[in-house]
Amino acid sequence: MKIHGLQKMTLLDFPGRVACTVFLGGCDFRCPYCHNFELVTGEAKPLMDDEELFAFLEKRHGLLDGVAITGGEPCMNPGLPDLLRRIREMGFMTKLDTNGYHPEVLEKILEEGLVDYVAMDIKNSPEKYAETVGLVSDIQNAGQLREANEPQRNGNRFDIGKIQASIALLINGTVDYEFRTTVVKELHETSDFEKIGEMIRGAKRYFLQCLTDRDTVPYGNLHGPEPEEMEQFAEIAGCYVPETQVRGM
Repeated sequence: MKIHGLQKMTLLDFPGRVACTVFLGGCDFRCPYCHNFELVTGEAKPLMDDEELFAFLEKRHGLLDGVAITGGEPCMNPGLPDLLRRIREMGFMTKLDTNGYHPEVLEKILEEGLVDYVAMDIKNSPEKYAETVGLVSDIQNAGQLREANEPQRNGNRFDIGKIQASIALLINGTVDYEFRTTVVKELHETSDFEKIGEMIRGAKRYFLQCLTDRDTVPYGNLHGPEPEEMEQFAEIAGCYVPETQVRGM
């Protein structure tokens, strides 16, 4: 397996753990606000293979207690279960970041007990999900981005049922988890958080994080909401998920 990035130590990516973060390439979404778009498009060349990663981890016993796997979308990689299994055999706890579009892979990983924590992105309300992730929906979305420099859309049809299936797996399962939304002023409004709240009602925890622009973000005219707007959105979602917080502000 090719590893496209490695953050050697983090106190933020794996709640309660000193961890490293492993980045895998490839994604089936084309979110216009993605911070890791070079992993999505394949521009980022592999940094190492899995054996080199294991050699790195072997030297980190006593320094790290967890490994976070992110992307891109890790669940697109057929070698993900084996990677997680090997990391756990080395004595490290594991966390998975996912867009939730591969419930069959997530279910397998959960059933085999290969992760200790899952962070799943909730991109938007159901009606605006396809627009937000750059795919094509059979539903006519309102307010689509129509600027000249909009990233080209992926022609794949979007299926909200896959997202709903992954949400159910986490809410009804036993593995610790969080849902999270990167909030973009041009893509999210008050009513969306009512609908997101309904979609994840009963969840353990939900985080809202404000978009921060970076050079790697593919669409250059997007902005994060003001702090008071973020708090308003969190208050709305908190009616459905009591442990709702704004993260990073």
